[in-house]
Amino acid sequence: MIYEKDQWLVPFKSVIDARHERIEQARKKMSVGRSLSKGINNHLYYGLHTTPEGNWIFREWAPHATRVYLIGDFNNWKRTEAYALHPVGNGNWEIELNSMFLSHGTLYKLFIEWPGGGAERIPAYATRAVQDPVTKQFCAQVWNPEKPYRWRSRKPGKRTNPMIYECHIGMASEKEKVGTFEEFRRDVLPKVAELGYDTLQIMALQEHPYYGSFGYQVANFYALSSRFGTPEEFKALVDDAHSRGIAVVMDIVHSHSVDNEAEGLGKFDGREDLYFYSGPQGRHPAWGSRCFDYGKDETKYFLLSNCKYWMEEYHIDGFRFDGVTSMLYWDHGLGKDFVGYDNYFNSGVDENAVTYLALANILIHEVNRDAFTIAEDVSGMAGLAAPYACGGVGFDFRMSMGVADNWIKWIKTLPDEAWSMGEIWWQLTNKRADEKTISYAECHDQAMVGDKTIAFRLMDAQMYTSMNKDSKSAVVDRGVALHKMIRLVTLATSGDGYLNFMGNEFGHPEWIDFPREGNGWSYKYARRQWSLAEPDYLRYRYLRNFDKAMISMARQEAILAERPELLVQDEQKKILIFKRNNCIFALNFNPTSSFADYGFAAPAGKYEVVLDTDENEFDGFSRLKTGEAHLTVPVKCPNGDKRYDDTLYLYLPSRCAIVLKKID
Repeated sequence: MIYEKDQWLVPFKSVIDARHERIEQARKKMSVGRSLSKGINNHLYYGLHTTPEGNWIFREWAPHATRVYLIGDFNNWKRTEAYALHPVGNGNWEIELNSMFLSHGTLYKLFIEWPGGGAERIPAYATRAVQDPVTKQFCAQVWNPEKPYRWRSRKPGKRTNPMIYECHIGMASEKEKVGTFEEFRRDVLPKVAELGYDTLQIMALQEHPYYGSFGYQVANFYALSSRFGTPEEFKALVDDAHSRGIAVVMDIVHSHSVDNEAEGLGKFDGREDLYFYSGPQGRHPAWGSRCFDYGKDETKYFLLSNCKYWMEEYHIDGFRFDGVTSMLYWDHGLGKDFVGYDNYFNSGVDENAVTYLALANILIHEVNRDAFTIAEDVSGMAGLAAPYACGGVGFDFRMSMGVADNWIKWIKTLPDEAWSMGEIWWQLTNKRADEKTISYAECHDQAMVGDKTIAFRLMDAQMYTSMNKDSKSAVVDRGVALHKMIRLVTLATSGDGYLNFMGNEFGHPEWIDFPREGNGWSYKYARRQWSLAEPDYLRYRYLRNFDKAMISMARQEAILAERPELLVQDEQKKILIFKRNNCIFALNFNPTSSFADYGFAAPAGKYEVVLDTDENEFDGFSRLKTGEAHLTVPVKCPNGDKRYDDTLYLYLPSRCAIVLKKID
């Protein structure tokens, strides 16, 4: 169990054991024949389906309803007895229709009546919802193409050390519009493959009425967002990614639901708490959304079936669970400093949510043993990414969210000469030994309006005037150098995986600002200017070249296969050197000084440079000889690491990082 490896968890042994037992009892209750997956199939029962006889059958759970009608194109949106559902027990309603009444593309809704009222609703298990371009209203749509999609490629297999390319389909177009699945497959996916990333993490796939929410205000959990295209077009994208050996991870939102009633689950059958907690606990004070009641069986079945549906229908290889901190704590972690283990095991934890997340992880790995899950959690809850069998919640990875926050802090508040090598090393490597993590210098969060990307923060207005390769700008020279070094040291010290948000690999300028009333509903900043990285006279191209080389090096040398080992932490000279697997990473963060014959203790042998941030192809100054080999000297390094008897001497130019591979 996790407390056997961490003495600080021993005082919470009884709580951890009770938590594990609670999860185990829930698993047994919902399983069929010891299989949770066999017991989770709400998506096959509820919603609209064809029968073996070729007819249609529709079912919905609405226990507070007194009458339920199917309305749509087929009956002029009128409530008629011919389309009235009948109760079949346990709050379930059902109707069977001849195949002639519904066809591919038909629009429909429910009209649900309850004591004292009634309204139109989109079915909770609707697998497609479309928006009317004039009225802006959403409707469910029958999706039953004559020729179902035929999958061609095998799934890519397990990801031990994923290199993740985070993306948003809509803003992946260079044009000022909403991009599509097909455009992404045709224009962007080849770029991802060329860069060497092996995992695509896609945001905003679940249908959401407000585009500017970045996909985090979900209304229809089973519906693929129709603004990006059709289910077949998304399947083609996933299929194409798989053919290139790229896994597809979905950014799934089970942390809350949009408050909307016409589009979402709000007051679905007239009740506030159908799927949600009642009272103030059912409303998120910061997000203005509804909070799921994870203790209610119907809610757990709804959300667990949702995970299984996306994996089965779209061949999704895993999930990044959004807003996990908000789920885990009754106060949603708002304005809270998580200091001390007590925060993870006291009454402030919503144990219902812990149980749900553990069940989700068990289910996902039952459906596909190669699938993987990532938790977005800022609290650092112990055991969240530890195996379920060891008393953990079972996530495969957690996001190292503090890394990006620290880079912003250092860049924003400290001059270069005040950067601490010790603090950088500590903050980038401070991870629980029993959990796997994904590190990133910046994700989509750091690119949102009101914030700045690392490139924009380093170079700011000069990105508009001095990104020409022939320009003479000390600001841009610094920015380009640090952009590469920050990414390299973040990847090289990451626990078990690395993430980059699309476009940031080449220092995409400006911020992300979705169309909204405040910007005149403009798409100018909700896109990616890929063309900036194409001309050889712009520096963006060379940043992209470096990212490609960095990812290639990391994968080829399998640097994440072992833990990083600190060799040098020189605060005076601003040098950080460490070993990982068969490579040595030497970084000189000094803004002005280069150092010749810088010696440090290292494993004896011959080394060759496999990556140099200062190379001309990366918009550097080429101060090092390409292909130069380095031999250790059999002399004990003064004040060196006592583990090694030999010394390696290097020339370390200012604001430069090199990676050396031991070849003999």
